[in-house]
Amino acid sequence: MDAWFTEHHQAHHGHGELIGGRLVSGFESPVRAERVRAAFEAAALGAVRSPADHGLSPILDVHDAGYVGFLQRAWRDWQALGHQHPALGMIWHAGLGRPRVLPRHIEGQLGFYSLDAGCAIVAGTWEAAYWSAQCALSATQAILQGAGSALAICRPPGHHATADAMGGYCYLNNAAIAAQALRARFARVGIVDVDYHHGNGTQAIFWRRDDVFFTSLHADPHDDYPYFSGHADERGDGPGTGHTLNLPLPAGTQAPAWLAALEQALDATVQRGCEAVVVSLGVDTFERDPISKFKLTGDDYLEIGRRLRRLVVPMLFVFEGGYATDEVGANAVSVLVGYERG
Repeated sequence: MDAWFTEHHQAHHGHGELIGGRLVSGFESPVRAERVRAAFEAAALGAVRSPADHGLSPILDVHDAGYVGFLQRAWRDWQALGHQHPALGMIWHAGLGRPRVLPRHIEGQLGFYSLDAGCAIVAGTWEAAYWSAQCALSATQAILQGAGSALAICRPPGHHATADAMGGYCYLNNAAIAAQALRARFARVGIVDVDYHHGNGTQAIFWRRDDVFFTSLHADPHDDYPYFSGHADERGDGPGTGHTLNLPLPAGTQAPAWLAALEQALDATVQRGCEAVVVSLGVDTFERDPISKFKLTGDDYLEIGRRLRRLVVPMLFVFEGGYATDEVGANAVSVLVGYERG
């Protein structure tokens, strides 16, 4: 198994949240990707490679062109107002349905293209998001050329980004971009999302499609982010009916119940005849993660990898969440070690 990583991720920094009118540091920091790379190298699972530039076309196969254009120019337009602090979407359209008219003003555009206030835009945000997607695409290319497995060390993460909106620290949906690219060779692709938070963006992108099966085990959205997506009765729509499976779990979930849900997800993936699988590899299920409420231990991640071996198809791991920075690298790579070495 080889991994793809880029130093461009460091261009996106200074993410924060407005608390009492003051911007404070957030959890999605550059050290997350650095720790995963270091742990991967220490495990000697394979080479760490720099991504090739696959251009905008595969990104536009998933994302709305207007939204991508906004991400490319947002910092410039924000800076033109004389601002130097991170831009946040603080004026939203929630509860009004999808807005019809794109505002001319950058503040309105930040709200138009935001699901929440979880995505700050700084000078290097587009650079980092673009190259994060290129890591996913380069790892995908390895699968298309016959590799049995690959890792994309993506930062910023992606599974909360919809086709036309950012949210939850995510700008471009790396897992969805990879799954779409895999369709060039594989008739049906599976996405198994093991992040603590529901992959609402990925679900939305493939909601009406029957060629990509999406399954996720995650915190119950009655109680945790993203709140409005990830309930068990969400199964897809139109041609996609039955091609989404959500397995929400309560706060405090430990390995036995979590692994039982994983088995359900894997059974469904096999039943749908998926010929390749993308794993949205979030390790914020860890017992000491600062923003999550599951109770998996470090040893449990080896077992997750072993269970994933049941899917005897090419497998692409795409790094998502995990905010216990001291352990994030070891936990993510333990999944890979379990998968590769049993």
